[in-house]
Amino acid sequence: MTTVKIGNTGIIVNKNGFGALPIQRIDSSQARQILIRAFEGGINFFDTSRAYSDSEEKIGMSLSHVRDKIHIATKTKASNADEFWSDLEKSLQKLKTDYIDIYQFHNLSFCPKPGDGTGLYEAMLEAKDKGLINHIGLTNHKMHVAMEAIESGLYKTLQFPFSYLATEDEIRLVEMCKENGVGFIAMKSLAGGLINNSRAAYAYLSLFGNVLPIWGVQRINELEEFLEYVKNPPVMTPEILDVIEMDKKILSGEFCRGCGYCLPCPAGIDIPNAARMSLMIRRAPTKGFFGEAWQIKMKKIEDCIDCRHCSDNCPYGLDTPNLLKRNLEDYEQTIKTSSEV
Repeated sequence: MTTVKIGNTGIIVNKNGFGALPIQRIDSSQARQILIRAFEGGINFFDTSRAYSDSEEKIGMSLSHVRDKIHIATKTKASNADEFWSDLEKSLQKLKTDYIDIYQFHNLSFCPKPGDGTGLYEAMLEAKDKGLINHIGLTNHKMHVAMEAIESGLYKTLQFPFSYLATEDEIRLVEMCKENGVGFIAMKSLAGGLINNSRAAYAYLSLFGNVLPIWGVQRINELEEFLEYVKNPPVMTPEILDVIEMDKKILSGEFCRGCGYCLPCPAGIDIPNAARMSLMIRRAPTKGFFGEAWQIKMKKIEDCIDCRHCSDNCPYGLDTPNLLKRNLEDYEQTIKTSSEV
C-alpha cells in the first residue's frame, strides 16, 4: 500500500483519496454501498464540500461508525464570518462528527488572510482553537491565488487541479508545496473525465510523493479500479508513458476541464459537457452522445446570448462562447458524416 504524508499536518493516508462530489448524483443506498466499500478497500481520506448538496450527509450516514479511522476534508464558500459559522455548523451536523480534519476555503477569488476585512481567516483560527477543525486549507483553480496561499504560510493544504496534462507552472506549484510543507491535494486528476486511462493517471501521480489524488467516483466498478491500485499501485512504464504522450498531444491547448464555474448559464446550456463534446466523442463510445437527448442539448448552444458570464467566470481564461460554437459545428458534422457511412 502506498501512502502520502499530507504536508506538515501529520496526516498519513492511502495514495487513493475519495472525491465525494459525484455521490450527490446517486441515491443514498448506492452512495452508502460505495463509501463503505471504499473504506473497506483501504481508502481513508474523504473530500467533500458544503456546496455538494447531500454529499456530506451521505458520508455521515455511511462512515460515522468508523470516524476515528478516516480523515475528512470539507469546504466552505462563505464570503463572511456569519456564513462561515453557518456552513461549519451544518457540515459538522451532516457529517455526524465533532471535528473536521481539514477545513478548506472553496475556490474563492482571493486568498483569505488575517485583517483583510472579511473575517474569514479569523473565523478559521477561532474554529481551530475550539477544536472544531484541525487544519486550515484552501482549494482553487487560479494559479495566482494558489501561489499566494503557499507563500503566505497560512495554509496547511492546497487543493488544485493536477494530472498528467499539467503545465510546467502546475508542476512548479507541487514543488513549492513540498518545499514549504504544504500538503497538495490533487483534484481533476482525470481532467474532468477526458483522461480515460486511470492506470496511467495513477502512475503519473506516483512520481510525486507529496501529492494526494482524490478520485471522483459514483459507480462501484469505477471504485474497484482504484481499490485495485491500493493493493497493486501502477508504476510508470514505457507503455504508460506512450499513452501519456499521446494524450498530451490530443489534449494540449485550449480545452474545457469541466469544473462547472461557468454555471448557471442564462440560456440553459450544459456548458461543461457541451464545451468538451468534440473531445468526448473521440475518447468514449459515441452512441450515447449522438442520441436525441444530446442533440437537443447541443442545439441549445444556438441560444447563447453572448453575456460572457461563462468566460468571465472561467478560471482557465477560455473564450467559452467561441469554444461552444466550434464544438457544435464539429458535433453536427460528425453526426452527418456518421449517418452517411
